[in-house]
Amino acid sequence: MKIAIIDYGAGNIKSVQFALERMGYSGFLTGNAEKIWSADKVIFPGVGEAQTAMEALKEKGLDKVIPNLKQDVLGICLGMQLMCRWSEEGNTDCLNIFPMDTLEFPAPLKIPHVGWNELEKTNSKLFEGVAPGAFTYFVHSYYVPLSDFTVAQAEYGFPFSAALVKDNFYACQFHPEKSSKTGEQILKNFLNL
Repeated sequence: MKIAIIDYGAGNIKSVQFALERMGYSGFLTGNAEKIWSADKVIFPGVGEAQTAMEALKEKGLDKVIPNLKQDVLGICLGMQLMCRWSEEGNTDCLNIFPMDTLEFPAPLKIPHVGWNELEKTNSKLFEGVAPGAFTYFVHSYYVPLSDFTVAQAEYGFPFSAALVKDNFYACQFHPEKSSKTGEQILKNFLNL
């Protein structure tokens, strides 16, 4: 199986590759559109700032590639936020795969929201074999509100989208690659879709 990990200069790319290797899979880092198109699965990770990340995607022409992919795509953290319509971070137009906006957690909540948090109301093949109330690892200052695309939620002051699904696009606000056995199961489920 050819697993492309989109490399556009955002942090956290290597940890996804290492997580796949621990599970016995091999993923390759690439910013090349041809290689992304030809992959069986695509992972779109990211840690960083929305506006800078979108500029990097545009420079490589990936803002046109990602929304048109036909294979299964998994966005992680910033990757999930960039798959939405707009981000309050830098007033940034994003990829508009999910017709949702990404908003900053309001005061008095401390940001970033960092640490282990419980997944609730999981409803997707992504979560097969994941125990109800399983914990995953989050690091983020911005969130996507609940919507019809929400297939898991978590709570930080109020419920927010922990995972989204639309057609062949899957996305997690948490970091499955840093979420121990639960995260491994979620990655495995994605690769087995």
